[in-house]
Amino acid sequence: MPTDKTGAEATVTAADGKYTIAVDGQTVGLAAFADRDNQRVFYHTEVDERFGGRGLATIVIGEGLAATRSDGKRVVAVCPTVADFIKKHPEFDDIADKATPDILRWVETL
Repeated sequence: MPTDKTGAEATVTAADGKYTIAVDGQTVGLAAFADRDNQRVFYHTEVDERFGGRGLATIVIGEGLAATRSDGKRVVAVCPTVADFIKKHPEFDDIADKATPDILRWVETL
């Protein structure tokens, strides 16, 4: 189980188009996605401001991208936080696709 920068255990769970992250049983953040054919489009990430600076967004994004790989899908980072994560973690380059204008229009309908 991953731990945040304070040493607290964090749990990541997938459900209903998002990966959520919980600390001490309390959901404190999420990375929202929508599947489109063989792509998983990440369009929003947030962490409760009371839990900011603890690396929780990094954990939920990393776990979400690893699960996406395991699911045999490719990643499209519409969310700037996810895009920044991928830039810093080239191990995900092989499953990353660019956000095309068509995908950006599609995300607006979600």
